[in-house]
Amino acid sequence: MPPPALVAAFARGVALVVVLPVRLLWELLVGAGRLLHRWLLSPLGRALRAWVLRPLAWLAYHLLWVPLAWLARHLVRRPLSWALRTLVRPVARLVVVAVDWLIRHLLVPLVRLVGRLFGPALTALGRGLWWLLRLAWTALSYAWRLAGRILRALHRLLLRPVGLALRWAWRHTVAPLGRALRAAWRHTVTPAARWLNASVLTPVREATRALLAALNLRP
Repeated sequence: MPPPALVAAFARGVALVVVLPVRLLWELLVGAGRLLHRWLLSPLGRALRAWVLRPLAWLAYHLLWVPLAWLARHLVRRPLSWALRTLVRPVARLVVVAVDWLIRHLLVPLVRLVGRLFGPALTALGRGLWWLLRLAWTALSYAWRLAGRILRALHRLLLRPVGLALRWAWRHTVAPLGRALRAAWRHTVTPAARWLNASVLTPVREATRALLAALNLRP
């Protein structure tokens, strides 16, 4: 067996040749990463947040969200509430009142009359029921036509202008904002990333590869 001094010397030689270069390389990479983060990535992130993201968020809020909220509140919710309160609800109330009147003043007396004059009154009952159904059908047809007119008027006076306004808002706010975002990304983030790769990451990678080659640590 080799003496302990020889084993210790061999271990120190291995540590000097293998472990120390790897440790130096690791410290170099850690220091380069810290410097890169401190002097490049962190200032670049703050600059992007201050000069790109915050202005774009402000533009999106004031040029997109606020106009769309105003359009939804003044062109959709309020007109629909007005139409429901002024047009649909009175028509529905009128239909309910008419049906209730027909039931109380026509159907109930006819049923009572049938109870009293069951036999001779069958013909009159049939005629009365036919007249009642015809009257109810006429009332429902009128209500249906009135509802159709109301809906067509709502479409012509409210829904179509709202759709045109939303399309205009999309064309003149959302689409330009999207193009501005793409242009800002293309002219800020993409050149910064290319510069970072060409000026920092590639030299660090080449220096690391050269150092490993000089230390014969590459496979």
